[in-house]
Parts: sequence; C-alpha cells; structure tokens
Amino acid sequence: MRKLRIFLGYLTLILIAISMLYPFFAMINLSFVDNNEIFSHAGRIFHPNLTLNNYKNVFTEIPMGLYFFNSLLVATITTIGQVIFASLAGYAFARLNFKYKNALFLIIIITMLIPPQVNIIPLFFLMRELHLIDTYQALILPALFGGFGIFLMRQYFLGLPKDLEEAAKIDGCNLFQTFFKIALPLALPTVATLAIFTFVTTWNSFMWPLIVTNSESMRTLPVGLAIYKGSFRELTLWGNLLACSVICTIPVIGVFLLGKKYFISDILQGSVKE
Repeated sequence: MRKLRIFLGYLTLILIAISMLYPFFAMINLSFVDNNEIFSHAGRIFHPNLTLNNYKNVFTEIPMGLYFFNSLLVATITTIGQVIFASLAGYAFARLNFKYKNALFLIIIITMLIPPQVNIIPLFFLMRELHLIDTYQALILPALFGGFGIFLMRQYFLGLPKDLEEAAKIDGCNLFQTFFKIALPLALPTVATLAIFTFVTTWNSFMWPLIVTNSESMRTLPVGLAIYKGSFRELTLWGNLLACSVICTIPVIGVFLLGKKYFISDILQGSVKE
C-alpha cells in the first residue's frame, strides 16, 4: 500500500511537470517553424522543417538587440541596487536601536499594501520635474527601494544568532566589518531569493517603462514587443512573436540557474524548524 501511494505521488508530480513544461517546449519548438506552417503543425512534437527565419526576421524588423540591452541593463542595475539597499536597511532595522525605528518599519510595511498602480502618477510627475523622462534613471530609480526587500532581509537577520556578531566584535570588527564579513555571507540564500525576485519583476515590467519612455532607443523588451505585435494589422506573425518570447525567457532562466543553489537552500531552510 505504501509503494502504491509513493507511485501515485510520483505519477502526479510527473503529470504536473509535463503540464507545466509542455507549453514552454511548444513555444521553443514552434519558434523554429515557418509562419505559414505553425497552425497546420501545432500538434506535432517535432517538426521536419525547422528554420531560423523567425529569429532573423525579429532582428531585422525591430531593434531587438537594443531592447534586450536596455532590459538587461535596467534589470541588472536595479537588482544590484535593491540587494545593497535592502540588505543595509534590513540589517539596521534588525540590529540597531534608533529613534522611531518601529514607526519607520511600520511605514515600510504599509507601503507594501499599496498597489503599484497607485504610485504611477505621482512617480511620473516626480520624474518629469527632475527632467528624467525617457532616461535610464527613470527606469531604475523608482525600483531601487522596495519594502519587500527590506522586510525579507530584516526577517533573516533577526533569526541570525547574535553570538556570531558578538564574537566578531571581540575580534575587533566594527559594525560594517561585522555586516560584510559575517552577516551578509550567511544571508546569501536570502540575497539570492531577493535578487531573483527583483530581476524577474524588473525584466517583466511593462506599465512603468511604457509611461516614462518615448523614444525607441529607450524601450525595454516588453514595451518593444507589445508595439511590434501592434504593428501586425491583417496577419499576426506568430512565429516571430514566439521567437521573441524565447529570447525574452533566456535571461530569466539564466538568473534562476545561477541562483538556484541558494534559492532552494533558502526554501529548505525556511521549511525546517529546530
């Protein structure tokens, strides 16, 4: 009976994995199929006539390389900045005692309850007053500081044994040395989780880049691809769009694979109680 339950459990997991992976595999597979043959061969797992024309069309019809660079630059800088500021602020809220600390942290928590769409108009007017519209600064600055990252890092540092930091202080480490040499290295799983979350969120961001960018040279991938899709009037070239989708997923998968070890470690660490 126990073996039957184990078998049914694994079978269920396999079916769930197939249902989740098949659309992704179909996207990659159909991106190499000619536009005229996509719907007639949509049910096939493997196609006899594969072509790179869809990818060639994408890079010749739109500045895909520029869109990709803009998205990668914005997502990378935002991720690095978010990790740095959230780690420092989280450590300060967890370990330092200063006036109005709890009140400030409560304000940060409240900002997490506000829908991002509510902040779009005030942020737009702020960027306009600072003359940052249609610049990289407008794409990066609003996303550098977030309540979720501060909350996540603070919760981790609160669970970190103080004995390690006290031992570092006895050895002559100051506050910054204790943070960078003791606390931050131990927080790498949480840092990786925050980095993956921030990168994916920034990479997929559509509304804010659409509002603050005017020129084609500043467009990110989601905005550029939406405009490209809107340029199809009579016939939608699904092969080209699938090729664009494959290109868009490459950095996200790469970032997850790089941080997978720490990301899974953080999940397992949070699921085990002493």
